[in-house]
Amino acid sequence: MITTQILQGMKREPLANANAGLQKLGNAPVAALVDRLIEEAAAARASDIHIEPQTKVLRIRLRIDGNLCERHELPLAVHVFLVSRIKIMSALDITEKRIPQDGRFFYLYGERRIDIRVSTMPVMAGEKIVLRLLNAAERLLRIDELGFSMQNKQLFRELCHRPHGMVINSGPVNSGKTTTLYAALHELNDVSKNIVTLEDPIEYSLEGINQIQVSAKGKLTFPLGLRSVLRQDPNIIMIGEIRDTETAEIAVRAALTGHLVFTTLHTNGAIGCISRLLDMGIEPYLLAAALQGVLAQRLVRRICTSCREEYIVRPGSLEAYFLGENYHLGQKLLHGRGCPACNGSGYKGRIPIHEVLFLDDEFRLALQEKRDILQLKELAGTSLTSMKMDGKEKILAGYTTIAEVVSAIDDDDKSKRS
Repeated sequence: MITTQILQGMKREPLANANAGLQKLGNAPVAALVDRLIEEAAAARASDIHIEPQTKVLRIRLRIDGNLCERHELPLAVHVFLVSRIKIMSALDITEKRIPQDGRFFYLYGERRIDIRVSTMPVMAGEKIVLRLLNAAERLLRIDELGFSMQNKQLFRELCHRPHGMVINSGPVNSGKTTTLYAALHELNDVSKNIVTLEDPIEYSLEGINQIQVSAKGKLTFPLGLRSVLRQDPNIIMIGEIRDTETAEIAVRAALTGHLVFTTLHTNGAIGCISRLLDMGIEPYLLAAALQGVLAQRLVRRICTSCREEYIVRPGSLEAYFLGENYHLGQKLLHGRGCPACNGSGYKGRIPIHEVLFLDDEFRLALQEKRDILQLKELAGTSLTSMKMDGKEKILAGYTTIAEVVSAIDDDDKSKRS
């Protein structure tokens, strides 16, 4: 926690100008406060620190296991000191307060080297700062460690070992897409393949793989980078995200000319990826020929193993309704009651839920014939293990709760349960 000694060592009057602020940055209390915030976040396994000026106070929130929680309310006068200190650490312009800025710095926490991405944004009460914490030394996960069901793991691994075509990983921000694609590249990486990635930003260093940092400021965009990469004799290409029609078209062409292309899209599910690409103007016959499959995923919180306990699902309850045919009288599930290990939340860590759409000949033909999305969804439903089904399996196995799965999935039944 932030100690009163640190705050007492800081002057609380607002800074008269930027030069005065620079003079105060050398004060130990300012540096100690920033260090304390980062170390507290790292100890709590937080992915982000939000520093938010309010009307009367400075609010500090941490994102832990996907959820934001308030940790501190500091005097508002502290805000300008924190902003200046963090901007200097991340090589940003401390005099510029009217436009957003992005930067980064590294922080040593014990034996951990944390890569911290900094984003500033002008808001009504000042500048909001978000720090994203990435463990630069963290071991890359393998496909076997990603929490796949046996069926989904087999399908995804088969997609990864296709000689060419496009494989899409779909999901919202912070759903583990990059971790999954890195695991795929790690499995495919050997000296006989030229693997190239286009990323914004590069989150982890992959030995033996050619990683390219895309930056609009540096004029190296995804389309320009992708065109150039195709002249670099690649076998496998990973595109961090398809953001526009031009990138989508080049990616599809690359998949059709003998390259294996991995990429991501922000959509609600596997079928949503197809809808999105069609909306971007990709011709159905080209998409049918290029696309090999889609993995969609979400992250849900894992039940804390220190305080998990059984309870009986009541007949006629919303939980029994969600379980459907998997429910039986006397059904027992697990939940966390809350303890110091999980900060009283009942959850600690996260686990993914997946669905894998594997395009077979029947589905490709339907796509070429321009069937509507509802028809494609119905056709895929015969072989697709949906995220709802995968979530149910993980609920019954005691990994997570119904509330977590319901909050994560795009389920038409939500309105019926509300």
